[in-house]
Amino acid sequence: APGEMGRCIAIVLDNYVYSAPRVQTEIKGGNSQITGDFTPEEADDLANVLKSGKLPAPARIVQEAIVGPSLGAKSIHDGMISFLIAFLLVLLYMWFYYSKAGLTANVALFSNVFLIFGTLASFGAVLTLPGIAGIVLTLGMAVDANVLIYERIREELRGGKMMKAAVDDGYKHAMPAIIDSNLTTIITGVALYWFGTGPIQGFATTLIIGILTSLFTAIFISRIIMEWLLKRGKEIKLGNRFTMNFLTNTKIDFIGIRKYFYILSGILILISVVSFFVNGFNLGLDFKGGHNYIIRFERKVNTIEAQKNLSRLFEGNTPEVKVYGSENQIKIATKYLIDDDRPSSMVDSILECRLYEGLKTYLPDTTSLQTFRSINILSAEKVGPTVADDIKWAAVEAVFFALLGIFLYIFFRFKGWRYGLGGVTSLFHDTIIVLGAYSLFYKVMPFSLEIDQSFIAAILTVIGYSINDTVIIYDRIREYTHNHPKWTLKDIFNGAFNSTLSRTINTSMTTLLVLIAIFIFGGEVIRGFIFAMLLGIGVGTYSSIFNAAAIVYDLLPRKEKEEKK
Repeated sequence: APGEMGRCIAIVLDNYVYSAPRVQTEIKGGNSQITGDFTPEEADDLANVLKSGKLPAPARIVQEAIVGPSLGAKSIHDGMISFLIAFLLVLLYMWFYYSKAGLTANVALFSNVFLIFGTLASFGAVLTLPGIAGIVLTLGMAVDANVLIYERIREELRGGKMMKAAVDDGYKHAMPAIIDSNLTTIITGVALYWFGTGPIQGFATTLIIGILTSLFTAIFISRIIMEWLLKRGKEIKLGNRFTMNFLTNTKIDFIGIRKYFYILSGILILISVVSFFVNGFNLGLDFKGGHNYIIRFERKVNTIEAQKNLSRLFEGNTPEVKVYGSENQIKIATKYLIDDDRPSSMVDSILECRLYEGLKTYLPDTTSLQTFRSINILSAEKVGPTVADDIKWAAVEAVFFALLGIFLYIFFRFKGWRYGLGGVTSLFHDTIIVLGAYSLFYKVMPFSLEIDQSFIAAILTVIGYSINDTVIIYDRIREYTHNHPKWTLKDIFNGAFNSTLSRTINTSMTTLLVLIAIFIFGGEVIRGFIFAMLLGIGVGTYSSIFNAAAIVYDLLPRKEKEEKK
């Protein structure tokens, strides 16, 4: 109306004022336009508010995560540094171990990184820290196909073939093992994506894309380069005097010593299970619900004193206070007011005020509540108890369906339930031991060992990696059974173990190099996640060599073993 000129109109949604434009002209026909100094993002947000209108019921935030710019920038910086260092380590390792052929693998690796980033960009994917971790892990796993191919070419050369024939047969015979091992890893990636949320889906996405691109680069790009070198009569070296025959003539009786490793595995599992009941687990925010805050100060914080101060202000609800990264940084976990029905903004305000009061002694005298909120609180997370239960069930489902998918794939691929059972049993073995380590050491480690979504992602990745190793051995057992019908089963199994030992150790070394680089340089945010993977890769390699196929051997009927003699 003409008399309303110059007055402001407030746009309010759920008791929050989104905009208060001033009336400049008469509004006719119910249509109006808001002008001002908006960014495109701010204009889109306001338009969405105007379009959506008030919800029939008030919204209650049950899960929320806020990361401050300083912590976010540091996480991305640490992630990229770890990526570059891991990439360099893999390049140097492949060049040292496989000489000129290693340089060919490095070209394929460069192509792989280019394809991963190109694919992510084409999908418009947001690069998060778990996503970077997925890319870095892919670097370690990407060389696996090249290692399989090069080890097979070496075998063909030792069998007396010329280089061209050895290359042709090496690629041909390595192909089934490469396809099988990568498909089982993709199964775990799909389970992660299907049942995970947010960052875990980002990790799964980069992992799946990385596996697919590494298959392409290892099988096609490296083959093209090898063929090009052969046509020009170039010498292709597959190692040096230190590495050419490393672990190639071993004659270890793995079947004969298997029971000793059954005993060792049994002891480790027993210790783990006892720890489950005695120590329990340090469940993360995802699984127990509550509030998490990461707060930075200008000086060292006494965590025991801070815990006492906050416990008094939190009305007897004792929070968990731990050093997070450096001595002037702490992580606070509490369930205080998590079930409160008041608006989320009010609950957050109460919590921040009480954090400020309880931690005042570690702040400069000039620090205001507003400064504390905007500068000292680096990140804040909230997960309601209902959401926490949902996340826990999703984690259980992810592990269950990943194991089921792997069992079914191996069952149909190797035409026998014994192979599937042997593989899944070794995966249970790996999972229990890693869980046991987290239960045993979470009170003494200088970094967080929480059981949360990231831990489940690590476990599922380890499952994929471990079954990868196991499938390689299974594939060689199948090949030897076909090519050497007069061998005893014991000879077939021992031959498969010994002939794949170099590849198993080599692949584990490259992956461990990558993980150690991320563990050291990737920052506090991802350290617990990588620790689970370091443990898992070590235990998974052990179980693949000493347990999985040995269990298959013991499950075979006595009559079948005797008929092979």
